[in-house]
Amino acid sequence: MIEPILVGVAFLAGLGFRRIGMPPLLGYLIAGFLAGWFELGDADVIHVLSEIGITLLLFTIGLKLNLRELLAPQIWVTASLHTVIVVPLTAAVLLALLWVLPGVEEIDASVAWMLAFALSFSSTVFAVKIFDERGEGAALHAKIAIGILIVQDIFAVSYLVLSAEHTPSPWAFLLLALPLLRPVLVYLLKQAGHGELLILFGMAVALGSAELFHMMHLEAGLGALLFGVLLSNVDKSVELYKSLINFKDIFLTAFFLSIGYYGLPSGNMLLVALVISALVLLRPLVYFALLLMFRLRARTSLLVGLSLFNYSEFGLIVAAMAVNSGQLPGAWLTTLAVAMAISLFIAVPFNTHVHSMYARLATRLQKMERKELLQEERPVDLGEAEIVIFGMGRIGSGAYEYLSEHYPDKIIGVEESADKALKMRLAGISCVTGDASDRDFLERANLHRRKTVLVSLTNHSENVDVVKLLQQLDYRGKIAVVSRFPDQQEELIGMGCITFNLYAEAGHGFAERVLEELG
Repeated sequence: MIEPILVGVAFLAGLGFRRIGMPPLLGYLIAGFLAGWFELGDADVIHVLSEIGITLLLFTIGLKLNLRELLAPQIWVTASLHTVIVVPLTAAVLLALLWVLPGVEEIDASVAWMLAFALSFSSTVFAVKIFDERGEGAALHAKIAIGILIVQDIFAVSYLVLSAEHTPSPWAFLLLALPLLRPVLVYLLKQAGHGELLILFGMAVALGSAELFHMMHLEAGLGALLFGVLLSNVDKSVELYKSLINFKDIFLTAFFLSIGYYGLPSGNMLLVALVISALVLLRPLVYFALLLMFRLRARTSLLVGLSLFNYSEFGLIVAAMAVNSGQLPGAWLTTLAVAMAISLFIAVPFNTHVHSMYARLATRLQKMERKELLQEERPVDLGEAEIVIFGMGRIGSGAYEYLSEHYPDKIIGVEESADKALKMRLAGISCVTGDASDRDFLERANLHRRKTVLVSLTNHSENVDVVKLLQQLDYRGKIAVVSRFPDQQEELIGMGCITFNLYAEAGHGFAERVLEELG
């Protein structure tokens, strides 16, 4: 079972980092190393829970995946070129360690290339967690980053299949018929309703598909990803995604804890971990240059590059295979575990303060952009709208519908998801694609012509960041923001905002609706 003390330590460590403005996952990493040091909890149980977390993560990515987006050059070509650039450089550093750090055991050239290939990947767990915490899951930079990670996952799965001791099962070819299961899965999804049956359905499909692929001697995570894709782009896929988010996050906590159980290296191997960790500093620069080449804005390129700033758990998987086969000394496994943890500690502060960092560097970075940007990166026009609604989810759409009755042709919605914005325009709703946290977008929005801005984004921290950005840009109109809890409402009122507490005032809205119907 899970040691209660370990759960408590993870909570306190996560809370401590959150209080200083850092993501709690850094606390989970420290708790994991403490647990490994003091032998708290059962490492095997933690490992199983972390595997469930990764499976649910890949399944939920599949639910939101658009395969056509992976065909964009800025995704698959960028991922490929990054691999071509980074792998030889990392291999050269690994082979040179023997002369740079005396006492380090020499490794075979083939093993060095294998480790360099594994270290070329970034952590899907980290990137998705960062985007979720910032409420940017539907933004263009998040889609590009996730697309690159999925292409890397395809590279990783291909490698594991080719290097596996067991070839895929002869029955594996039957998996080509998986698209035939889509109607059945969609029917069951619709029948599951909105409660615990929906959650059970999602868990069963995610874990069952992973086990199915494992039985076929294929990568289990690939099965979860593909079954998520089978259920994507249907009405209830978004609801299923939201119902699994909290479960996914809880199990992913176990993943960060599990890293600490690999232990700490000693002596020179700790220096090796520091050298390997230093290599990640080049990674955002490579991504930044490649994405600029594909006509993306400097801001988008920076956000993507920093989200891919660290090492992936795949490196540990490859290292474990090499250790088990006798190709690599066991000390390398703990060395890579520490290198991955250090890379996370390096990446988190950059990603936490990325928007303020871009604000300081915007003028210089924008000079590096191509003259002709991609269509989705070009400035949008808010027209003559006097009221702007950021976030066209259920709340934003409802506000648009109500206000348009009183202020026709004076309202425009801004939505991060290009697909969703397009559907709204086809339905006759005035909506453009844009990111409310994008300083460039707001600077070009002629804010002095807008009387009121409504903010109803994914989470409270994102709403607060947008309010701060509007105030930094000297916006003088009214700002109305959605809140869900009393402490959030008080914070927004203190910032001078009009705020509506969804939970506290839902009954009032319900009564108003009844009175309207009664005439």
